[in-house]
Amino acid sequence: MPLKYLKERLDEEQFKKIEKIKNEELYNFIERYIEVCNPSKVFIVTDSEDDELYVRNRAIIYQEERLLNTPGHTVHFDNYYDQARDKEHTFVLTPTCEELPYIRTKKRDEGLKEIHDLLIDIMEGKEMFILFFSLGPKNSEFMVPAVQITDSAYIAHSELMLYRKAYGVFVENPDLEFLKFVHSEGELDERKTSKNLDKRRIMIDLMGNTAYAVNTQYAGNTIGLKKPAFRLTINKALEEGWLSEHMFLMGVNGPNGRVSYFTGAFPSMCGKTSTCMIVGERLVGDDLSFIKDINGEARAVNVEYGVFGIIQGVNKDDDPYIWNVLHSPHEIIFSNVLVHEGKPYWNDMGEEIPCEGENHSGRWWCGKKDREGNEIPPSHKNARFTARLKYFPNLDAEALDAKEGVKLSGIIYGGRDSDTWPPVCEAFNWQHGVVTKGASIESETTAATLGKEGVRKYNIMSILDFLSVHIGDYLENYLKFGKKLKNPPKIFAVNYFLRGEKGEWLNSKLDKKIWLKWMDLRVHGEVDAIETPIGYLPKYEDLARLFKEVLNREYSKEDYEKQFTIRVPKLLEKIERIRKIYEDIAFVPKEVFKELDEEEKRLKEAKKKYGDYISPFKFY
Repeated sequence: MPLKYLKERLDEEQFKKIEKIKNEELYNFIERYIEVCNPSKVFIVTDSEDDELYVRNRAIIYQEERLLNTPGHTVHFDNYYDQARDKEHTFVLTPTCEELPYIRTKKRDEGLKEIHDLLIDIMEGKEMFILFFSLGPKNSEFMVPAVQITDSAYIAHSELMLYRKAYGVFVENPDLEFLKFVHSEGELDERKTSKNLDKRRIMIDLMGNTAYAVNTQYAGNTIGLKKPAFRLTINKALEEGWLSEHMFLMGVNGPNGRVSYFTGAFPSMCGKTSTCMIVGERLVGDDLSFIKDINGEARAVNVEYGVFGIIQGVNKDDDPYIWNVLHSPHEIIFSNVLVHEGKPYWNDMGEEIPCEGENHSGRWWCGKKDREGNEIPPSHKNARFTARLKYFPNLDAEALDAKEGVKLSGIIYGGRDSDTWPPVCEAFNWQHGVVTKGASIESETTAATLGKEGVRKYNIMSILDFLSVHIGDYLENYLKFGKKLKNPPKIFAVNYFLRGEKGEWLNSKLDKKIWLKWMDLRVHGEVDAIETPIGYLPKYEDLARLFKEVLNREYSKEDYEKQFTIRVPKLLEKIERIRKIYEDIAFVPKEVFKELDEEEKRLKEAKKKYGDYISPFKFY
C-alpha cells in the first residue's frame, strides 16, 4: 500500500500534507521515486508562504544560490559545460523508436531502463522536494496540473517563481490527472554544480506523461514545467485538438481604450522579448501560450507566471522595464552572470564591467581562457534571470489570471532576415498564414552568436527544438484548428532585420511599435491594405500617420519603398528552400505544397508584369 510506505518514509508533518490529497496515482508516483532515488529527507511544498520560504532558504544553505547585495537577489552557477539544453542526450521515448523528423527518439523501454538505472540511490544523503503546479490559470479549461520531484532547491525555488502553485487544487480535486517530472542534479562538485555530465540524460516519455532529467542543473533541462513540459503539452494538444505554442502573449493598446491581444513566435535573437516588453503595451507572457477553441473563438493564456529570460544585451535604453526590475529589491535569481563585490554584471549591459570576479567558470579575470583555449566572457551568452511577472509595470494582470483566456486577434511570426521578408505583412487567410508565414520561418545566424554569419536556419513556428510529434501531424492539427473557428485570428509576419544595398538597417528598433499599431487597426478593419503576391502590406499614408502619432517622426515615401519592395528573386529562392524541406518529410499535409505553389505562381506573374524588384506603389 503506497500510503503505508509513505507514512514510513515521511515525517509526520510531511505525511499529513500528502494524506490530504486523495489521489492513488500521486501516491504511486511519489512512492516509486522515493524508493528508487532514496533521499534522506522529503519535503512536500504546499501553497503556503512558509513552505516557499523554506525552499528559498534551503537553496542558500545548500549553496546552490548565493546572496547578492540587493535584498532578494541571489546568483546561481551551473557547471561550465552545463550551460544550455543538451540536445544530444535529450530523447523522446516512443514504443518502437520510429524516426521523427528533427527529433531524437529512443525506444521507450530502453530509455526508461537507462534513466531509472541512473536514478538508483541518486538522492542518498540529500533532500527531495515535491511540488504541485498548474500550467495555465488554475481551475480553468486551460489548466494542466503537474507534479515536480527534484533534489535541487534552486530548481524548486525557480519553479515557485515561474508557475502557479496548485497544491490546493490537488487537495480539492481527488483523482486529478497530472503531468509528472523527475529531476536529480546528481553528484555535485566543490562549487555545488552537477559533476557527472557524461551521464546527463533528459527523457520525454509521452505515453507516461512524464519527463526525466538527471545529472544536470541547467534550467532549460531541469525546470520540468518549462521545456520538458512543453514537449508533453505539444503532444497533448495534438491529441485533443488545440495548440501549445512557443509564443509570447501581449495586448496592443488601440484607439478609445481598446486592447487587441496577439501571440508571437520568434526564434532566439529575433526580437521576441523586445516585442512583448515594448514600452506602452501590455505584457501577458514572454514565452509559452496555450490556444484553445472556446465557442468558436481562439482564446489564449500564458502557461507561466514568471519570466526566465536571457540577460545578455539587456540595457537601460532598450529594455527599461526589464532593467528596472533587475535593479529593484525584488526576488530575482541571476544565473551564470559575473559577480563582483556582490553585484551582478552581464555582457552588453551598457555599463563598464569589472575585470575580475566570479562567474560560471569560477574565479574570472579579463582574458581568462577555458581548457579549449576559448576566451571566457564576463557572463555566459545564455546567462539568465528569473523573476515573477507581477514585478513588471506593463503587466496586464487581469489577462494573466483570466480563466477564460483572452480573445486572440492575431498571431505574429518573426525571423531574422536581411534581404527577403518586408517589415510587416498580413496573410490572406489562416491556411496561407500557417504555411507561408509560420511554417516558413527562417532565421539568419549572427556572427556574434554562432561564428558564421548569414546562415539561414529553418524553424517551423519557432518550435523545432521542442517538437515531440511528427511535423506533418503538427501542421495538420494547426490547419484543422483554424477551420473550426468562426473568425480565425489574422496571421502576420514581421522582420526587424531588413538591410539596404549598403548593408544598413532599414528600420530602427522602435519601428516595431508601428507594425503592432497597424496590426491592431487591421484586425478591426479600420485601415485598408494593398494586396501583393505574398499578402497584404500597409499603405504608405497609414504608416506615415502612425509614425507621426506614435513616434513623432516623419516617415518618407523613400523609406517606405525601400522597406516594402517585393523582392521577387529572394522570395522565390525562399519558397524553393522551404518546399525542399517539406518534400523530404513524409506525411506533410497537401495544403503546404498548395500554398507554396500558389504563392510562387503569383510572384512569377508579378515579375512578368513589373520586374524583379517591385515597388509597393505598383500594387495601389
